[in-house]
Parts: sequence; structure tokens; C-alpha cells
Amino acid sequence: MAVRVFEGKAHAAAYLQYRITPDELISRIMSYMEKKTPNQFNLAVDVGCGSGQGTILLAPYFTKVVGTDVSPAQLQMALTNGCPPNVSYRESPAEELPFAPGEVDLVTAMAAAHWFDRKRFLLEADRVLRPGGCLALLSYTMDFELEYGGVSNTALNHICEEYYTALRPFRNPHIGTSSMKIYSDLFDSCPYPDKEWNECVRVKRILPLSGYIGLLETFSTYQALLQKDPAEAERLSNNIRNKLMSAMKVSSPDTEVTVVVKYFHWLAHKPRSH
Repeated sequence: MAVRVFEGKAHAAAYLQYRITPDELISRIMSYMEKKTPNQFNLAVDVGCGSGQGTILLAPYFTKVVGTDVSPAQLQMALTNGCPPNVSYRESPAEELPFAPGEVDLVTAMAAAHWFDRKRFLLEADRVLRPGGCLALLSYTMDFELEYGGVSNTALNHICEEYYTALRPFRNPHIGTSSMKIYSDLFDSCPYPDKEWNECVRVKRILPLSGYIGLLETFSTYQALLQKDPAEAERLSNNIRNKLMSAMKVSSPDTEVTVVVKYFHWLAHKPRSH
């Protein structure tokens, strides 16, 4: 059974503002496709596209890109995000994609597949992919790291871990304790023999400290705490922000830090005779 999250307008706006785009992984996906299926880049479908940050990264490579999501609020935000002319969006569950059999060259889901009905999604991806098409799923571990000047990374990340530990009890049961295991299970369940698993691609982005906190507040765990106890959610964010500023010896939450995101992803090539 799929789970619907990230659907409120305020959450969708924060998602667009703070989520990090996986530019480096798009390059890896396209290199894989160029090896496996050169010169067949007609239609890419980004499933669970949210506010479209990853969707638009596919635009330079494909004749047409379609982002799908179950959330009207997320799709409304996507349309405000500098939509290229060859990108469009459709409201659709991941398990019932609005495409004909064999119509799609690339199916991808970026930090979304853990919310799907995974068995049904793999069957649906197989249905819409053309023989020789590719499937690419990517996500990241929750333990983002911080770097700042000469301050000990260990000290900063010990404070970050306090945040993650406080939020862990609010993980949705559908995603269990480990997102990576979900993607590993999906990889094992994919019937295509030509597939590859890639673990821990470190992506670095410079953000204001307030942007890092804003990013964490888009997580489903924080949103669950916010629904249950808004005052406690605000107290937790403020406490972590203040501890980080103290460790960094700065007075402004706009001070820039380096955020390290650890991505993992897998890629699969549908057999031409499938």
C-alpha cells in the first residue's frame, strides 16, 4: 500500500525552497542511459516528482519530461519552478501511471519510491518502459553532515545527530528504520538482469544554517512531530540551531555551512526481448 505525505501547501512550499537537487546523480543516470540505450531519449517520467526540482534537471536530455505526483499542492509548486517548455506535470499515483505500454524511455523516482506500493510500482514501471528503457531510483540517508571552517566536524555532527535521534520515533511505519534497505529490496526485486547498485555518493551544497534547518523541517519525521506537538517541534529546531551556532561561534543563522548529503541509487536496463 502506498502512503500519501507532503501534501499540505505550506509543506509543499518548504519542499520547493529547501530540498537539495541531485544534479550529480542526473549525470550518472544519463551516462548509464547513453551506454545502454544511446539516442533514444524521447520521454522521461519522474514519479513522485514533488515540486519538480529533479524533474527539470532531465529537461536538457529528453524531448519530453513528465513529472507525476499524487499531491496537487506539490504539482502547483512545480509549475512555479521555472518550468521548461518540454516539461509537464500530471496528478497520478506511482502505481497507475498515465502512459501506454512501452511508451517511456526512462522511469525515475528521486527520494520518493520508499512511499510507493513497491511491488505494484515495479510492475507499473515495467509496463510503461519500452524494451531497452531504463529505471533509476535514488534517495539518501537521513544523517546529513555539516562542515564549517575550522570547527570540528565531529562536534557539529554530534549536535546534528541529536536532531535525528529526536525525530526517529516519528518515522512512518511504512518506511521502517532504514530507507537504504527499502531500496536494496527494490533492487533485488527488479527482474532485469542488467542492473547496478551505487552506494554513498557524497553531494555537498553550501547553504545558510537556517536553510539546513529548513531542509530538515521538510522531512516527514519533523512534519509528524509538528502535527503532534507544534511547540515541541519549534523548540527542537531552535535548540539545535542555537547549539550549532554556539559550536560555530557565530551569531547569525544566515552563516553559510557545507551540507553533505549521502545519496545511494540503482539503475536497471529493461531487456530488449523482455
